[in-house]
Amino acid sequence: MSLKLDYLPAEEGFLDPVRADASDPASARAVVIPFGLEASVSYGGGTAAGPAAILAASHQLELYDDELECEPYLRYGVAALREPAIARPVEAALTQLQGLVEAVLDAGKFPFVLGGEHSLTVAPVRALAARHKELVVLHLDAHADLRDGYQGEPFSHAAAMRRVLDDPNVALVSAGIRAISKEEVAFYQANRDRITIHWAKDQASWDVAAMLAPLERRPVYLTFDIDALDASVMPATGTPTPGGLSYGAALEIVRRACKTGNVVGADLVELAPIKGLHACDYTAAAIAYKILSYALA
Repeated sequence: MSLKLDYLPAEEGFLDPVRADASDPASARAVVIPFGLEASVSYGGGTAAGPAAILAASHQLELYDDELECEPYLRYGVAALREPAIARPVEAALTQLQGLVEAVLDAGKFPFVLGGEHSLTVAPVRALAARHKELVVLHLDAHADLRDGYQGEPFSHAAAMRRVLDDPNVALVSAGIRAISKEEVAFYQANRDRITIHWAKDQASWDVAAMLAPLERRPVYLTFDIDALDASVMPATGTPTPGGLSYGAALEIVRRACKTGNVVGADLVELAPIKGLHACDYTAAAIAYKILSYALA
């Protein structure tokens, strides 16, 4: 039996609390799932506070999108769930999150997880891979996350994409990668049939349409690690890494992905808010709204 969806009131949810659909969460097509998992971070901390910071910043976003020339939320409706007390250890938290995502899917809605550390991605991918054959995970990140565990934790944030690939029917397309270990390179080279990496060092010559051609007419799960953005744009993350994507370049990938494939779920992870630096929270909230609007509007 699916879990009952426990919706936040509008004043605590996603986007402007006085928007047109604020009082009707059950009719929303998009459901935001705040899940501030922080259990395996290995440098800077703070991801537990990420979801609340994004929700708060989202209240300040303009609802009108000048690119889409509309208030896109009106085309799909959005609601947010109450964040649960997160189980421990990590594997129990992932089981908990998978149950939440399955409940959202059972209700016929689009799950969008706000993290939290990147280890959480395997939970929604498991739920969606059970419903969609040949699922492709589109992965925006500074890090390959292909280790087979890190610091004794097989479900570490540094192993997030390795755990996703435990399902043999899942393929991975990564973009923005600029931090990788020798161990991960060996795994990547041995699994080039399932893993495609677009390195950040090559972004000046990227053909985004060609990069995303493998997504055509396939179900896609989008995982957006906020450190995909260059460290000058996004310092509020555990490992802010130079050489990354601009806000516009990242959104171009998301936009084309949503036109090319069938995006069936998404997450935004690894925001670690910095007190007084509201720009980072606001940027993350803006990306979240764009992901939903590209996917659903």
